[in-house]
Amino acid sequence: MNITHNGLRIEYESDGDEHAPAVVLTMGLGMQLTAWPTALVQSIVQAGYRVIRFDNRDIGLSSELDHLGVPNIGWQVLRSRLGLPVRSPYSLQDMALDTIGLLDALGVQRAHLVGVSMGGMISQRIAATVPGRVLSLTSVMSSSGAPGLPGPRAEVTRALLKRPRGRRPEDVAAHSLKLFRLIGSPAFPQDMPAFEQRVLADAVRSHRPAGEARQLLAVVSDTRRHTLLQGIVCPTLVVHGTADPLVPLACGQDTAARIAGARFESIEGMGHDWPPGVVTLLASHIVAHIQTAQVPT
Repeated sequence: MNITHNGLRIEYESDGDEHAPAVVLTMGLGMQLTAWPTALVQSIVQAGYRVIRFDNRDIGLSSELDHLGVPNIGWQVLRSRLGLPVRSPYSLQDMALDTIGLLDALGVQRAHLVGVSMGGMISQRIAATVPGRVLSLTSVMSSSGAPGLPGPRAEVTRALLKRPRGRRPEDVAAHSLKLFRLIGSPAFPQDMPAFEQRVLADAVRSHRPAGEARQLLAVVSDTRRHTLLQGIVCPTLVVHGTADPLVPLACGQDTAARIAGARFESIEGMGHDWPPGVVTLLASHIVAHIQTAQVPT
Protein backbone atom coordinates (compact mmCIF):
# COMPACT_ATOMS: atom_id res chain seq x y z
CA MET A 1 0.00 0.00 0.00
CA ASN A 2 1.13 3.54 -0.56
CA ILE A 3 0.12 7.18 -0.24
CA THR A 4 1.48 10.37 -1.83
CA HIS A 5 2.63 13.25 0.37
CA ASN A 6 4.20 16.45 -0.99
CA GLY A 7 4.84 14.64 -4.25
CA LEU A 8 6.57 11.72 -2.53
CA ARG A 9 5.34 8.14 -2.61
CA ILE A 10 5.39 6.53 0.85
CA GLU A 11 5.06 2.75 0.91
CA TYR A 12 3.48 1.41 4.09
CA GLU A 13 1.84 -1.61 5.71
CA SER A 14 -0.86 -1.58 8.37
CA ASP A 15 -1.62 -4.48 10.73
CA GLY A 16 -4.38 -4.79 13.28
CA ASP A 17 -7.72 -3.07 13.78
CA GLU A 18 -7.76 0.26 11.91
CA HIS A 19 -9.82 1.78 14.72
CA ALA A 20 -7.35 0.77 17.45
CA PRO A 21 -4.71 3.20 18.80
CA ALA A 22 -1.92 3.48 16.26
CA VAL A 23 1.73 2.56 16.81
CA VAL A 24 4.06 3.90 14.12
CA LEU A 25 7.31 2.00 13.62
CA THR A 26 10.13 4.03 12.01
CA MET A 27 13.15 2.12 10.78
CA GLY A 28 16.83 3.08 10.76
CA LEU A 29 19.39 4.05 8.15
CA GLY A 30 18.91 2.27 4.84
CA MET A 31 16.49 -0.24 6.36
CA GLN A 32 13.14 -1.16 4.86
CA LEU A 33 9.80 -1.71 6.58
CA THR A 34 10.36 -5.43 6.07
CA ALA A 35 13.22 -5.29 8.62
CA TRP A 36 10.73 -5.04 11.49
CA PRO A 37 10.54 -8.52 13.07
CA THR A 38 7.19 -10.19 12.56
CA ALA A 39 7.17 -11.31 16.20
CA LEU A 40 7.45 -7.70 17.37
CA VAL A 41 4.65 -6.51 15.11
CA GLN A 42 2.41 -9.38 16.20
CA SER A 43 3.09 -8.73 19.89
CA ILE A 44 1.94 -5.12 19.53
CA VAL A 45 -1.12 -6.07 17.46
CA GLN A 46 -2.12 -8.77 19.95
CA ALA A 47 -1.94 -6.16 22.71
CA GLY A 48 -4.76 -4.29 20.93
CA TYR A 49 -2.99 -1.80 18.68
CA ARG A 50 -2.80 -0.92 15.01
CA VAL A 51 0.79 -1.15 13.75
CA ILE A 52 1.90 1.08 10.87
CA ARG A 53 5.25 0.43 9.20
CA PHE A 54 6.66 2.32 6.24
CA ASP A 55 9.68 2.78 4.00
CA ASN A 56 11.41 6.08 4.66
CA ARG A 57 11.99 8.29 1.64
CA ASP A 58 14.83 7.11 -0.63
CA ILE A 59 14.60 3.51 0.62
CA GLY A 60 12.54 0.43 -0.20
CA LEU A 61 9.52 1.12 -2.38
CA SER A 62 9.07 4.76 -1.33
CA SER A 63 10.17 7.59 -3.62
CA GLU A 64 13.75 7.48 -4.88
CA LEU A 65 15.34 10.95 -4.91
CA ASP A 66 18.27 10.44 -7.26
CA HIS A 67 17.68 13.85 -8.82
CA LEU A 68 19.25 15.25 -5.63
CA GLY A 69 22.60 13.77 -6.62
CA VAL A 70 24.99 11.22 -5.13
CA PRO A 71 26.80 12.69 -2.12
CA ASN A 72 30.50 12.31 -1.37
CA ILE A 73 30.07 10.68 2.01
CA GLY A 74 33.74 10.55 2.92
CA TRP A 75 34.18 14.27 2.33
CA GLN A 76 31.04 15.26 4.21
CA VAL A 77 31.89 13.03 7.19
CA LEU A 78 35.35 14.63 7.30
CA ARG A 79 33.73 18.09 7.30
CA SER A 80 31.54 17.00 10.20
CA ARG A 81 34.53 15.81 12.23
CA LEU A 82 36.24 19.13 11.59
CA GLY A 83 33.17 21.00 12.84
CA LEU A 84 32.33 22.33 9.38
CA PRO A 85 28.77 22.49 7.99
CA VAL A 86 27.53 19.37 6.24
CA ARG A 87 25.44 19.73 3.09
CA SER A 88 22.47 17.39 3.04
CA PRO A 89 19.84 17.12 0.26
CA TYR A 90 17.13 16.88 2.92
CA SER A 91 16.90 16.84 6.70
CA LEU A 92 15.64 14.52 9.41
CA GLN A 93 12.92 17.11 9.99
CA ASP A 94 11.80 16.59 6.38
CA MET A 95 11.63 12.88 7.12
CA ALA A 96 9.69 13.59 10.31
CA LEU A 97 7.14 15.51 8.27
CA ASP A 98 6.88 12.54 5.90
CA THR A 99 5.62 10.56 8.90
CA ILE A 100 3.08 13.24 9.74
CA GLY A 101 1.95 13.21 6.11
CA LEU A 102 1.40 9.45 6.35
CA LEU A 103 -0.66 9.88 9.53
CA ASP A 104 -2.71 12.60 7.83
CA ALA A 105 -3.43 10.36 4.85
CA LEU A 106 -4.50 7.50 7.12
CA GLY A 107 -6.68 9.75 9.28
CA VAL A 108 -4.63 9.11 12.42
CA GLN A 109 -4.68 12.11 14.76
CA ARG A 110 -2.29 10.80 17.43
CA ALA A 111 0.05 7.83 17.53
CA HIS A 112 2.56 6.04 19.68
CA LEU A 113 5.99 6.40 18.05
CA VAL A 114 8.61 3.65 18.09
CA GLY A 115 11.85 4.41 16.27
CA VAL A 116 15.13 2.52 16.05
CA SER A 117 18.52 4.12 15.35
CA MET A 118 17.88 6.83 12.71
CA GLY A 119 14.18 6.10 13.17
CA GLY A 120 14.56 7.02 16.83
CA MET A 121 16.05 10.36 15.81
CA ILE A 122 13.15 11.02 13.44
CA SER A 123 10.67 10.06 16.16
CA GLN A 124 12.41 12.37 18.64
CA ARG A 125 11.96 15.24 16.18
CA ILE A 126 8.27 14.49 15.75
CA ALA A 127 7.74 14.38 19.52
CA ALA A 128 9.64 17.65 19.96
CA THR A 129 8.19 19.64 17.06
CA VAL A 130 4.67 18.22 16.56
CA PRO A 131 3.77 17.17 20.14
CA GLY A 132 0.03 17.24 19.54
CA ARG A 133 0.32 14.20 17.25
CA VAL A 134 2.19 11.99 19.71
CA LEU A 135 0.81 9.70 22.44
CA SER A 136 4.16 8.30 23.49
CA LEU A 137 7.75 7.94 22.29
CA THR A 138 10.00 4.88 22.37
CA SER A 139 13.56 5.51 21.16
CA VAL A 140 15.60 2.33 20.63
CA MET A 141 19.36 2.05 19.96
CA SER A 142 19.38 5.74 19.02
CA SER A 143 21.05 9.00 20.08
CA SER A 144 20.40 12.61 21.00
CA GLY A 145 23.11 13.67 18.56
CA ALA A 146 24.74 15.85 21.22
CA PRO A 147 28.36 16.94 20.67
CA GLY A 148 30.96 14.85 22.42
CA LEU A 149 29.08 11.55 22.40
CA PRO A 150 31.06 8.49 21.30
CA GLY A 151 30.70 7.27 17.75
CA PRO A 152 30.89 3.86 16.09
CA ARG A 153 33.89 1.63 16.49
CA ALA A 154 36.48 2.15 13.76
CA GLU A 155 35.82 -1.19 12.08
CA VAL A 156 32.09 -0.47 12.01
CA THR A 157 32.66 2.93 10.40
CA ARG A 158 34.84 1.33 7.72
CA ALA A 159 32.17 -1.28 7.03
CA LEU A 160 29.47 1.38 6.76
CA LEU A 161 31.45 3.29 4.13
CA LYS A 162 32.15 0.22 2.00
CA ARG A 163 29.94 -0.90 -0.85
CA PRO A 164 28.96 -4.38 -2.08
CA ARG A 165 31.13 -6.00 -4.73
CA GLY A 166 28.25 -5.97 -7.18
CA ARG A 167 24.59 -5.08 -7.53
CA ARG A 168 23.21 -8.63 -7.57
CA PRO A 169 20.97 -9.32 -4.58
CA GLU A 170 23.41 -12.01 -3.46
CA ASP A 171 26.27 -9.46 -3.39
CA VAL A 172 24.16 -6.93 -1.51
CA ALA A 173 23.03 -9.52 1.03
CA ALA A 174 26.58 -10.76 1.61
CA HIS A 175 27.73 -7.19 2.24
CA SER A 176 24.87 -6.55 4.67
CA LEU A 177 25.58 -9.75 6.58
CA LYS A 178 29.21 -8.70 7.13
CA LEU A 179 28.01 -5.47 8.73
CA PHE A 180 25.39 -7.24 10.86
CA ARG A 181 28.04 -9.61 12.20
CA LEU A 182 30.04 -6.58 13.37
CA ILE A 183 27.13 -4.86 15.11
CA GLY A 184 25.30 -7.94 16.40
CA SER A 185 24.33 -8.75 19.97
CA PRO A 186 27.03 -10.90 21.63
CA ALA A 187 24.70 -12.18 24.36
CA PHE A 188 21.85 -13.19 22.05
CA PRO A 189 22.15 -15.91 19.37
CA GLN A 190 20.79 -15.07 15.96
CA ASP A 191 18.63 -17.48 13.96
CA MET A 192 21.05 -17.34 11.03
CA PRO A 193 19.11 -19.34 8.39
CA ALA A 194 16.00 -17.19 8.87
CA PHE A 195 18.05 -14.01 9.16
CA GLU A 196 20.03 -14.70 5.97
CA GLN A 197 16.78 -15.44 4.12
CA ARG A 198 15.28 -12.13 5.27
CA VAL A 199 18.39 -10.13 4.32
CA LEU A 200 18.39 -11.66 0.84
CA ALA A 201 14.65 -10.99 0.43
CA ASP A 202 15.24 -7.34 1.37
CA ALA A 203 18.03 -7.08 -1.22
CA VAL A 204 15.68 -8.47 -3.87
CA ARG A 205 12.92 -6.06 -2.85
CA SER A 206 15.10 -2.95 -3.12
CA HIS A 207 18.71 -1.75 -3.06
CA ARG A 208 19.37 1.99 -3.05
CA PRO A 209 22.93 2.87 -1.99
CA ALA A 210 22.58 6.50 -3.08
CA GLY A 211 19.42 6.84 -1.01
CA GLU A 212 21.19 5.39 2.00
CA ALA A 213 24.01 7.91 1.50
CA ARG A 214 21.53 10.79 1.42
CA GLN A 215 19.88 9.49 4.59
CA LEU A 216 23.29 9.28 6.26
CA LEU A 217 23.96 12.92 5.43
CA ALA A 218 20.61 13.85 6.97
CA VAL A 219 21.78 12.18 10.19
CA VAL A 220 25.26 13.74 10.13
CA SER A 221 23.88 17.23 9.44
CA ASP A 222 21.31 17.03 12.28
CA THR A 223 23.51 18.81 14.82
CA ARG A 224 20.85 20.66 16.85
CA ARG A 225 18.37 17.92 17.70
CA HIS A 226 19.70 17.56 21.27
CA THR A 227 18.58 21.12 22.00
CA LEU A 228 14.98 20.19 21.17
CA LEU A 229 14.65 17.18 23.46
CA GLN A 230 13.84 19.21 26.57
CA GLY A 231 10.61 20.18 24.82
CA ILE A 232 9.33 16.60 24.61
CA VAL A 233 6.32 16.22 26.92
CA CYS A 234 4.93 12.80 26.01
CA PRO A 235 5.72 9.67 28.03
CA THR A 236 9.10 8.49 26.79
CA LEU A 237 10.98 5.21 26.95
CA VAL A 238 14.61 4.92 25.83
CA VAL A 239 16.00 1.41 25.27
CA HIS A 240 19.64 0.68 24.51
CA GLY A 241 22.00 -2.26 24.43
CA THR A 242 25.12 -2.31 26.58
CA ALA A 243 27.13 -3.86 23.72
CA ASP A 244 26.11 -1.59 20.84
CA PRO A 245 29.21 -0.94 18.67
CA LEU A 246 27.41 1.36 16.22
CA VAL A 247 25.54 3.70 18.57
CA PRO A 248 27.23 3.28 21.97
CA LEU A 249 25.31 3.03 25.22
CA ALA A 250 26.19 6.60 26.25
CA CYS A 251 24.11 7.89 23.32
CA GLY A 252 20.94 6.32 24.71
CA GLN A 253 21.73 7.43 28.24
CA ASP A 254 22.17 11.01 27.05
CA THR A 255 18.87 10.90 25.16
CA ALA A 256 16.98 9.83 28.28
CA ALA A 257 18.75 12.43 30.43
CA ARG A 258 17.59 15.25 28.15
CA ILE A 259 13.88 14.30 28.15
CA ALA A 260 11.97 15.14 31.32
CA GLY A 261 10.56 12.03 32.96
CA ALA A 262 12.01 9.63 30.40
CA ARG A 263 12.53 6.05 31.53
CA PHE A 264 15.77 4.35 30.50
CA GLU A 265 16.10 0.59 30.04
CA SER A 266 19.40 -1.04 29.15
CA ILE A 267 19.60 -4.58 27.78
CA GLU A 268 22.76 -6.37 28.78
CA GLY A 269 24.62 -7.83 25.81
CA MET A 270 22.35 -6.28 23.16
CA GLY A 271 24.08 -4.79 20.14
CA HIS A 272 22.49 -3.09 17.14
CA ASP A 273 20.34 -5.90 15.75
CA TRP A 274 17.19 -7.97 16.33
CA PRO A 275 17.93 -11.56 17.38
CA PRO A 276 14.89 -13.41 18.78
CA GLY A 277 15.87 -12.90 22.42
CA VAL A 278 16.18 -9.15 21.92
CA VAL A 279 12.83 -9.02 20.09
CA THR A 280 11.11 -10.70 23.05
CA LEU A 281 12.55 -8.18 25.52
CA LEU A 282 11.84 -5.17 23.30
CA ALA A 283 8.26 -6.26 22.69
CA SER A 284 7.71 -6.52 26.43
CA HIS A 285 9.19 -3.07 27.09
CA ILE A 286 7.32 -1.39 24.23
CA VAL A 287 3.90 -2.89 24.97
CA ALA A 288 4.17 -2.09 28.69
CA HIS A 289 5.17 1.49 27.89
CA ILE A 290 2.40 2.26 25.41
CA GLN A 291 -0.19 0.62 27.66
CA THR A 292 0.65 2.96 30.52
CA ALA A 293 1.20 6.10 28.42
CA GLN A 294 -1.37 8.85 28.87
CA VAL A 295 -2.40 11.52 26.39
CA PRO A 296 -0.51 14.76 27.25
CA THR A 297 -2.78 17.46 28.68
